[in-house]
Amino acid sequence: MKTKITEMFGIEHPIMQGGMHYVGFAELAAAVSNAGGLGTITGLTQKTPADLANEIAKCKDLTDKPFAVNLTFLPTVNAPDYPGYIKTIIEGGVKIVETAGRNPQPYLPYLKDAGIKVIHKCTSVRHALKAEKIGCDAVSVDGFECGGHPGEDDIPNMILLPRADEELTIPFVASGGMADARSLVAALAMGAEGMNMGTRFIATQEAPVHENVKQAILNATELDTRLVMRPLRNTERVMNNAAVERLLEKEARLGSNIKFEDIIEEVAGVYPKIMMEGDMDIGAWSCGMVVGLINDIPTCKELIDRIMTEATDMIQNRLGNLLK
Repeated sequence: MKTKITEMFGIEHPIMQGGMHYVGFAELAAAVSNAGGLGTITGLTQKTPADLANEIAKCKDLTDKPFAVNLTFLPTVNAPDYPGYIKTIIEGGVKIVETAGRNPQPYLPYLKDAGIKVIHKCTSVRHALKAEKIGCDAVSVDGFECGGHPGEDDIPNMILLPRADEELTIPFVASGGMADARSLVAALAMGAEGMNMGTRFIATQEAPVHENVKQAILNATELDTRLVMRPLRNTERVMNNAAVERLLEKEARLGSNIKFEDIIEEVAGVYPKIMMEGDMDIGAWSCGMVVGLINDIPTCKELIDRIMTEATDMIQNRLGNLLK
């Protein structure tokens, strides 16, 4: 299947793996890329630029296909060494970067001068238009269904994607609620040039996370995610668990007086213990409503091949037959 995204990134299938904290390691990125999609290393999971350099080298040992590095720009006083990470990405020969979080404009010239394609994750049309204006090559349009940070507008993809299609001239992929062939065909119908899957790729054999995490996704339904940190205007969709229930109780009790320090126990530094050690109740972890559509743990190749086979059949036969 050829789309503007497959041609831009030099990949076989219009399927991208999103950058996920303590999930996007070389093993998963390479498996997705080897299966014809676009795998992504999560840059800030690597504690230093040197660590990222090692992860990029490891990924290159595992695949000769294109892969991306995700770089999330955080609103923090003690910012990560972004210039160091960008230098590492450039020197590592990575040709695709997924940016997220704050405006990446200060760093775009360095990436563009190195011939790197930049796809920026956006949760609204206005942010997508800004990304287009500052020179991003593509955007990932992230609907309200997504795991992680959906923004504060609460617009689901059935509305957000057609609106993006109406406004943008650069290509975009659909993110949030993407899991299978139906997701891909629907995204293409609404103007996207592909789809970005996050939560779905956690439940694969190559995802380097604890088995408890994969089983939690399999056991969950579309009713099992919660929105936290809304009072702080830093909304995050997470899997419900004991820590999330504590967090929500604090939000209800403290109301508008709540501070980040009040919930730091439930949200800060918990990812290694969840993803690596499988302690499923120690804190809040990003997870999309799409868990309701995930019922197995295939290899990345099995998953992508199935999506593409079923999507082709759906377009050629089911939809095509409606016109006969």
